[in-house]
Amino acid sequence: MTTRIVVMAKAPVPGAVKTRLIPALGAEGAARLARWMLTTTLNQALASGVGPVELCADPPVDDPAWWSVALPPGIKVSTQNDGDLGARMAGAAERTAARGEAVLLIGTDAPELDAPRLRQAAAMLRKADAVLFPAVDGGYVVLGLHRGHALLFDGIPWGTETVAAETLRRLARLGWSVEIGPTLHDIDEPDDLAGRYGAE
Repeated sequence: MTTRIVVMAKAPVPGAVKTRLIPALGAEGAARLARWMLTTTLNQALASGVGPVELCADPPVDDPAWWSVALPPGIKVSTQNDGDLGARMAGAAERTAARGEAVLLIGTDAPELDAPRLRQAAAMLRKADAVLFPAVDGGYVVLGLHRGHALLFDGIPWGTETVAAETLRRLARLGWSVEIGPTLHDIDEPDDLAGRYGAE
């Protein structure tokens, strides 16, 4: 089965992305970091050789917000569903499953999620119904699935330290086998910058 990497991302517009980092970096600096993380994530996803790489964008990529972003060659594009993060991720998972493909759902906030780790996630997904790589803050940086299910996305307390644990509980309720990968850092708060990516 083909595995598609779907990157969920907002256009790197100042004041609209990485807003919790604005006190440390300013709106322009936070947007520059978001742009760097987006480019890094897409390039690492392509370099992994796992399968097709799709940018699931908000807003659509023909919006002026994206005009200054040079996407790497070979990137597929789609548009995020309306609704909260769960609805957006569920839509991406369902579209991928409808193609007969497995999916690795990722964001752009975890530069540690490089090509070798994406290959690791894809290999783990070949042995299980789902794969989850936790984040240090209690979220997750990868969710790999062979099929979507509303239970995995509806009513999840996004942005809290319970996201990964609640998702694992729901996978258990579904009776799906799960492989858990390494715990990685992501970049959401000013403290996440300390000692990383040129920040003090």
